[in-house]
Parts: sequence; structure tokens; C-alpha cells
Amino acid sequence: MSRRGRGGGLADARRQTTASGAAAPDPPRAAGGRQTDDAAWTRPALFWVDEVPEAGEVVLDGAEGRHAADVRRVRRGEVVLIGDGIGTRARVEVVEVGKSTVTTTVLERRTDPGPALRVTLAQALAKGDRGELAVELATEAGVDAVVPWRAARSVARWDDGTRGEKALARWRSTAREAAKQARRAHVPDVAPPLTTPDLAARDADAVLLLEATAKESFATVPLPGQGELVLVVGPEGGVTDEERAVLAEAGALEVRLGPDVLRTSTAGAVALGALGARTGRWG
Repeated sequence: MSRRGRGGGLADARRQTTASGAAAPDPPRAAGGRQTDDAAWTRPALFWVDEVPEAGEVVLDGAEGRHAADVRRVRRGEVVLIGDGIGTRARVEVVEVGKSTVTTTVLERRTDPGPALRVTLAQALAKGDRGELAVELATEAGVDAVVPWRAARSVARWDDGTRGEKALARWRSTAREAAKQARRAHVPDVAPPLTTPDLAARDADAVLLLEATAKESFATVPLPGQGELVLVVGPEGGVTDEERAVLAEAGALEVRLGPDVLRTSTAGAVALGALGARTGRWG
């Protein structure tokens, strides 16, 4: 978890940044120089495609076609959004609705650059559907990547093999659907699970371990202006002293979000909301 290229850990990152946070990202670029207001890119329904062309016809079929035609029941003349999940979206007009297929034509395309400060959520594995809820809420709150963490006190266990692959696939599907619901240009990457030593070895510009007993407040901790910030959220039983020591040795800083104790499924989203207000991630 050392600062990239410097090996000085979080201390170096704190010396080079201020509490003012990151600068606002570059504005999105629209094809052909045409500009539309933000509502045009947030209100219409969004559907995923493999590629977003600059112009021409795009056919929604398969799962997205069924969703558009049979669930959303889009109509001819309606304007919807399509996206590739890696930054490019387009406003398209429905020209034909068939059986589980929708034919559209591109009106306008735009590419949204990633934020100057990328946020990765290291989320401890949680029992039941709480892990998936954590991914859903974090995605809607703007997380850029998710790393499942095999914490010592995690009740859930993702064994290597088919069972673990299915659990990872559920997290990835949850991120994709939540990004679609939020009309996001980018679908967060969900990496394979990491152990505590693996997590400590990650290269990042700053790492914050969310801990209810921490002395330093999330509201005032200095943040890097760019690069990667990792938020570490522990399991229901908390982070062990041994894990805290390993992460601290790697440069992680413990911070508290507020006076109350949050669930593992909600802590990441709350932290992301605070980051949005403190940095330029919300524009």
C-alpha cells in the first residue's frame, strides 16, 4: 500500500496533499461539438452494448433487448441511452421495437473521462446478501473499483473453485446492474478476492481503514488530489488487531466516519458520499 514510485507509504501522500481534495475532472466531450444538459444523460433509461458508434444504427438484443422491449416497454420515438461501461455513452432514438429487440439510431455520443482521484473499495466478505448490497450502494455512490477482502472475521468464505467463482460473478453482476441503474458511464471493476497480506501489498496513493474507534476524522484527513485512494471496510465482527497492524505497517491510516457505528454493507457508500462532497469527484 505504498505511494506509487516513492515507497514512502501514506505519510508521503499526506505531505504532498492538502485537505482541500482533488481538482474537478475534465468536462465530458460530446461528439460533433453538440452539447446537451445533464438531465439528458441521467433521466433516460440506460442499456449496455459492446461498442458505442459515433453514428448509425444500434440494435439492442439479448438480455438488453428483452429489458428494453419487454420490461421498460420503450416506444418508437423515445430517446434512451446506450453505454459500453468503459466511459462512452450515446443518446439514441428508438426507431423500431420488435420481439425482445429494439432498433435505435445514434443522436449524440460522449466520452466521460475517469476521475483524477480513483477510489477503490476493499470490502470484507459479508454473510448473506450484505456483500452484494455493499457493492450495489458503493457503485451508486461512485466507486471506481471493488476488491473483495478475505478478512479474518468474515463469516462468508469464498473458496477457490466453482463456489468462489459464482460469488465473484454475483458481485460483478451487481456492480453492472447498479451502474446501469445510476446511468453511470463506467462499470466498476470487481477484482478477484485478496487476503490481508495481498491487500497490504497493493500499490496505492493513500489507504484509509474505516474504524469506529479511530482518533482521526474522515472529515479532516488530508486526501490525495489524484491517483488511487483505497477505502478498507471490515467485516461484521470487525478488523483484528493483527490485520490493523499489517495494514498500518503498509501505510494505511485509520479514520472514523462519525459518532455512530455503520454496517459493513453501508460504510463504503457513506465514505464515498463524504468523498464526493470533499473532492471534485461530484463536479
